[in-house]
Amino acid sequence: MEWRSIFGDERANLRIELVSGATSFLTSAYIIAVNPAILAQAGMNQEALIAVTCIASGIATLLMAFWPKVPVLMAPGMGLNAFFAFTVVKALGYSWQEALGFVFLAGLLFLILSVVGLREKIAQGIPLNLRLAGSVGIGLFIAFLGFHNMGMFSIDTLGLSHLARLGTTHFLALIGLGFMAFLQVRNIRGSLLIGILLITAIAMLFGLTPVPQHWLSSPPSIQPLFAQLQWIPKLNTNTIIVILTFLYVSLFDGLGTILAVSETAGISKRPDYERKLSRMLAADSISNMIGAVLGTSTVTAYIESATGISQGGKTGWTAFFSAILFFVALFFVPFIESIPAFATAPALIMVGVFMIQDIRRIDFTKFDEALPVLVTILLMPLTTSIATGLMFGFISFTGLKVLQAKWGDLNPILVGITIFSLLNLIFGGRLT
Repeated sequence: MEWRSIFGDERANLRIELVSGATSFLTSAYIIAVNPAILAQAGMNQEALIAVTCIASGIATLLMAFWPKVPVLMAPGMGLNAFFAFTVVKALGYSWQEALGFVFLAGLLFLILSVVGLREKIAQGIPLNLRLAGSVGIGLFIAFLGFHNMGMFSIDTLGLSHLARLGTTHFLALIGLGFMAFLQVRNIRGSLLIGILLITAIAMLFGLTPVPQHWLSSPPSIQPLFAQLQWIPKLNTNTIIVILTFLYVSLFDGLGTILAVSETAGISKRPDYERKLSRMLAADSISNMIGAVLGTSTVTAYIESATGISQGGKTGWTAFFSAILFFVALFFVPFIESIPAFATAPALIMVGVFMIQDIRRIDFTKFDEALPVLVTILLMPLTTSIATGLMFGFISFTGLKVLQAKWGDLNPILVGITIFSLLNLIFGGRLT
């Protein structure tokens, strides 16, 4: 069934969009359990965090559906929640209420940058090779996370990674990966969603993952966290560095993800791309503030959106269905928690395959751009940080151009990002 979409300018097949939205949701649903577990380390109420994670993700994803009308899922960002809990609260001694104030302030600064068009100009000022490298690097990162979630790696005393001793769950996940690939080759829609559900069903059947005692539950109250943020009493070196670190990592994690998803979904090739990009960046900024008010760390665009896009999602309907499932998840938390990581891991690897194909568009004939591309791609999975890969990519790109006096290949935005990257590595590194 095709509809002239209220969530996009083109016709949308609602069955495909529904499957795509469900796929994006299922590959991201781990955040419902993981985000509360991390933020609870900061002294926050874990039950309330489950509800807040679902509500904040649902509202922010609806914003993406109704405004820029793109198939982008939003949720509390991994990495930033750990920075929130372990660095800002535990290491620096701020209360979690003050940490929420940091998140809100960073979101407000994002919004100002978006309104004046600076975030959009930042996106346009990034050279094509670096943008493509970001997409490929994120794809490699996502595939790495997939293998990691399978438990395929073991770390030796030198910190080097090796193949782990394989067991039943590893083989089940690998068979599931092969099954997903087979369905994809046969052009069967919903291949990733089918694979996730099949692996989960088999795991439950053979006792590899527990069958939930209750499939339904009442949503926990958000009262312990709602509107508890506190403004920072005074600015000093630490507070400025914390704000700038939230600002920087959120800016480039979100920006890198949005650019990569735009490439994957073909949004970047559309005539209205600039308008959609501007709205996506503004929605990303507003979502930060919404999350802080509700009581969670930075809400941002999720690269797992690419799973839904790979299943044919192309309009805001995909985001709409993902958002609805986040709200429905408030009543199905026991079932969602029962989906094992090794069931969603193969889907992440499949996404890596889809995203890494952009490497064909990268021009490797110029060594002064080939090296920054390699640095960007490799450092994302090796440091488990999108922002780190982008930072070193910008620094190496600009540095090589300056050494060769190729001033025509530089622009003020690129130079500014490079300086910001250097400052963040020098000062922000003290916090991370």
